[in-house]
Amino acid sequence: MCPCFVCPEPPQQSPESPKAGKSGKSSKEGQDIIESEIPSRKNSLIAAPSAVSSKIKVPAPQPIVKKDKRQNSSRFSASNNRELQKLPSLKDVPPADQEKLFIQKLRQCCVLFDFVSDPLSDLKWKEVKRAALSEMVEYITHNRNVITEPIYPEVVHMFAVNMFRTLPPSSNPTGAEFDPEEDEPTLEAAWPHLQLVYEFFLRLLESPDFQPNIAKKYIDQKFVLQLLELFDSEDPRERDFLKTTLHRIYGKFLGLRAYIRKQINNIFYRFIYETEHHNGIAELLEILGSIINGFALPLKEEHKIFLLKVLLPLHKVKSLSVYHPQLAYCVVQFLEKDSALTEPVVMALLKYWPKTHSPKEVMFLNELEEILDVIEPSEFVKIMEPLFRQLAKCVSSPHFQVAERALYYWNNEYIMSLISDNAAKILPIMFPSLYRNSKTHWNKTIHGLIYNALKLFMEMNQKLFDDCTQQFKAEKLKEKLKMKEREEAWVKIENLAKANPQYAVYSQASTISIPVAMETDGPLFEDVQMLRKTVNEEARQSVGRKAVSSMQLRKV
Repeated sequence: MCPCFVCPEPPQQSPESPKAGKSGKSSKEGQDIIESEIPSRKNSLIAAPSAVSSKIKVPAPQPIVKKDKRQNSSRFSASNNRELQKLPSLKDVPPADQEKLFIQKLRQCCVLFDFVSDPLSDLKWKEVKRAALSEMVEYITHNRNVITEPIYPEVVHMFAVNMFRTLPPSSNPTGAEFDPEEDEPTLEAAWPHLQLVYEFFLRLLESPDFQPNIAKKYIDQKFVLQLLELFDSEDPRERDFLKTTLHRIYGKFLGLRAYIRKQINNIFYRFIYETEHHNGIAELLEILGSIINGFALPLKEEHKIFLLKVLLPLHKVKSLSVYHPQLAYCVVQFLEKDSALTEPVVMALLKYWPKTHSPKEVMFLNELEEILDVIEPSEFVKIMEPLFRQLAKCVSSPHFQVAERALYYWNNEYIMSLISDNAAKILPIMFPSLYRNSKTHWNKTIHGLIYNALKLFMEMNQKLFDDCTQQFKAEKLKEKLKMKEREEAWVKIENLAKANPQYAVYSQASTISIPVAMETDGPLFEDVQMLRKTVNEEARQSVGRKAVSSMQLRKV
């Protein structure tokens, strides 16, 4: 009887059992038996195990059940020999034998089990592995001088065997936006073991006894690349462990830092310009936020290029909401390091500003306020005119959340101090939108916020406010005069048309029942011309037919 499960022990599975084989990158054993396991794999996708003969044809509509997509875990190759021997506890053996037993337990934990097609199989041996992993986590946490040189290759091998595998197909292949409140993430079925492997590896990296000089032989570029591939896992628990693990590796292995940054860049490039789908962008940006925070000054050209060519284009992707807080943090970190980057950053945001996606526009406004909170007054002068032209458009937005978020800028004391110092440039840009929408916007909340903004402008510079009011009224009067001139011009054109001798023909034609376009009050001149052309052509064809028939009659 298994000590942690109330169910009886399952019967032993033979090594050739179909449950033992699922193809995957991390194990070569599955490749050796792949030919013999194709039928069993198909059956496992169709339905739960049953006694029906494999010769019976399964109906066509059943092959893929949609819920399997949620239950699907990574592609593990279960080990052939899964019967584990329960080894003695590490604390129960003499110190001289602990290293040997530690290595035995690490090798024992390289055995993989099937958690997907038959979760209840091998429960006893699964528990043996779980207990061994838990014990080793405690062992390296509470004991010193236990991470000896022979342990390093064994630990890295055990981690690689358990972790580096083929991820399941995406449950959201179109790259549509993931909503954490509505969508359920796909969870790893083998998580009881994976979690302990991650915890063990993290405790190893964080141990005072850990020696990077020894570990760098085994934790190399290939290892890092395979680790980065796992960031596309749909299980948020795994991505969280990966984030911490990669950050520890970045901190411990100085020789891998440039390579890690380069490979993260490649993931971002592929995400922006090719796939637009990756599950780990938020976690990778979170790691980069810490890395950017530690950049030495002055910033290297490589880091500036990363900001302008990688981070800023990430604003274009449709799934921005999934990772926007982390992205905004990275951008602000750069600007705190080097204020000279403010102008290219703000101009890029204005370039990528969403035209039809209001929630995304609110995100841009949030990020822009964070940037303005750290901006230098000398840099603000360079970007204020294009920036406030965009804010004027936002205030005029019929989407009340966009207008509301833009008007909240007037509640920010630092932004108001910047506006006050440059009111002569900013107020003429903002006044028309504020004044117009104070009366015409459909949302009453917006009216109150606009009144507050106008009041602040008035208190800031009464004379300038009055000048803007007069200028606005003059512009409105000018618009009315232009409209009147335009109407008078059309009246003149109509009178000239009436003076034309052809006008009578047009008038007669207009009395005929002619189809009228929906957008106009009467038939267009082009419509009349086309109708006249059609009538003339029909008349010519009719005359031609009559001439031909008369010639035929003469011959007869």
